[in-house]
Amino acid sequence: MNEMDYKQVNDDMRYLTLLSRSFPNIATASTEIINLEAILNLPKGTEHFLADLHGEYQAFQHVLRNASGTIKRKVKEIFNETLGTKEQKELCTLIYYPELKLELVKRGITDAGDLNDWYFININRLVKVCRNVSSKYTRSKVHKALPPDFSYIIQELLHENSSDPNKQAYVDVVVRTIISTQRADDFIIAMCYLIQQLTIDVLHILGDVYDRGPSPDKIMDILCDYHNLDIQWGNHDILWMGAAAGNDCCIANVIRIAMRYGNQSVLEDGYGINLLPLATFAMETYKKDPCTQFIPKDLDEKDPEKMKSSRLMAQMHKAISIIQFKLEAATIKRRPEFEMTDRLLLDKIDYKKHIITIDGKQYELTDGSFPTVDPQDPYKLTAEEEMVVTKLHNSFVQSDKLKRHMNCMFRNGCIFAVVNGNLLYHASIPLNEDGSLKDVIIQGYPYHGHALLKKVGSLIRDAYFGAENQEDYLFAKDYVWYLWCGKNSPAFDKDKMATFERYFIADKATHKETKGWYYKLRDQEKICDMILDEFHVQGQYRHIINGHVPVKTIKGESPVKANGKLMVIDGGFSKAYQPETGIAGYTLVYHSRGFQLVQHEPFTSIQKAVEEGQDIKSSYEMVELTNHRMMVKDTDKGNELSSQIRDLQKLLVAYRSGLIKERAWRPITNKR
Repeated sequence: MNEMDYKQVNDDMRYLTLLSRSFPNIATASTEIINLEAILNLPKGTEHFLADLHGEYQAFQHVLRNASGTIKRKVKEIFNETLGTKEQKELCTLIYYPELKLELVKRGITDAGDLNDWYFININRLVKVCRNVSSKYTRSKVHKALPPDFSYIIQELLHENSSDPNKQAYVDVVVRTIISTQRADDFIIAMCYLIQQLTIDVLHILGDVYDRGPSPDKIMDILCDYHNLDIQWGNHDILWMGAAAGNDCCIANVIRIAMRYGNQSVLEDGYGINLLPLATFAMETYKKDPCTQFIPKDLDEKDPEKMKSSRLMAQMHKAISIIQFKLEAATIKRRPEFEMTDRLLLDKIDYKKHIITIDGKQYELTDGSFPTVDPQDPYKLTAEEEMVVTKLHNSFVQSDKLKRHMNCMFRNGCIFAVVNGNLLYHASIPLNEDGSLKDVIIQGYPYHGHALLKKVGSLIRDAYFGAENQEDYLFAKDYVWYLWCGKNSPAFDKDKMATFERYFIADKATHKETKGWYYKLRDQEKICDMILDEFHVQGQYRHIINGHVPVKTIKGESPVKANGKLMVIDGGFSKAYQPETGIAGYTLVYHSRGFQLVQHEPFTSIQKAVEEGQDIKSSYEMVELTNHRMMVKDTDKGNELSSQIRDLQKLLVAYRSGLIKERAWRPITNKR
């Protein structure tokens, strides 16, 4: 041992003494080093990146179940010489939807012997697929993922080579016994979900789980139970987080958007929000108002129930919109530092002539009915509106399911993340016109780039969990709303949110929302490199990955920008955006060979997927190939494991030099 080794060991003696409790002798420390070195040389796990899910539960869960087509590709690789296209499709459908497929199969196969043969064949096929997808993991990691009821059996089947004649009979007996004990259905279901889990090692959600689509609550149910997940909060997620924190402006916006897209069931059935006070108020207040501008978007005229309820939704939509404008005005006046006085528009209306004056120009209003607005004090809530706000506030902050989902958001997420050389955030890094990082003043202090996003993340947490003093807490609650629609918000980054103009002014020039400089400059490689440097992103292959702005694929726009340094993966999971994008979403897959972009067409239905084997049609584009196969040692986890190896090597030096005495290893047992 040289002098440097001795010095490093002596400097770390307190830590090494603690480490020796877990590895009390040379044998245990050496074994752990061997184990960690072996892990470092396994292929890196597959990472999946999705953005802007916007409540499209069925499409999201299908992409998750088929691992963006990876499972179909695996099945083809394994069985291409032995199974036809139809049989491969049947096997894939079984893996995606095991419960539904089993039900369909058992309706079609009534003979017990034939059904047992089907079980035998398909269990063996599933074992082969599972063996393939588990091959890049250690036995220990696979073991932790195994369903408890079948852990031992699956381990036996995965690690016994059935091509060996001596083992074939053993494997056959195991499978036949699963069938004869009537556990085949349960075993198949467990195997299918294990394959799904092992195919995706890490799931990255780049924001906007919420709004527009019908079932964000069901998406959150999946995410809250997912095995390995991180979330970068989007502006719509932050809006819901603000609502859950009790910000009334956020609550009003959440309800308005639900009404706009005809998704009040998300609030009522998904989260138990009581909308009856709003409905009662709206029916009475706007009973003579056609509320034409507030009829839900994309209303399905073939759905009689939605058509029947559209009148009430339009009334509720208008009622909550006017309440929103009043609530927002109070915040704007309370926080002059937000610089949003241009959003105070109710006092710019001539209520007799039905015109509004903005920046010296007059516009005729498309809707001149404002029964709850006092022209002398236009931003004052009526007594009835105040009562509605109070009841909605209580309903949001008391929703147990909303609390559970928001806790999941906080537990698994932040405003940004740096993972394996990739900088992940939903929308923007505010920039100046010259491409430099823009200073954003928060509570009197300037923040930009990395510091800005850290501050923003801290404020969101303070708004929900509370701050050290009341003044900071109240500011954080207001700032969460600012993040939704403020011009210097990294989650929004536009000059305004033209909600009022879209509802009440026909001139579309007033609807324009000008994006910040980030969106104009992000195509430049030097700008992306500057941002990556600001966030200390290292490595030969490093990228920014965003969502937020739909990529207009239909017009030839590419999601890959800045010579491959930036990837924008909002491709239109939301049906509202699909006419604009021409597709139904992107998935970015980062496996051991590099980055692959998967472009999806619209999902039809689970029923067709199960009964007809219809999968989402996806096309693949290799965005970037690495010059060598990526191993665990090339990842953040690899850096962590390498650090552990160095510490264990120091511990070996300490043992061999006598600085720490070896002890016999004994398992810790509970003594009664």
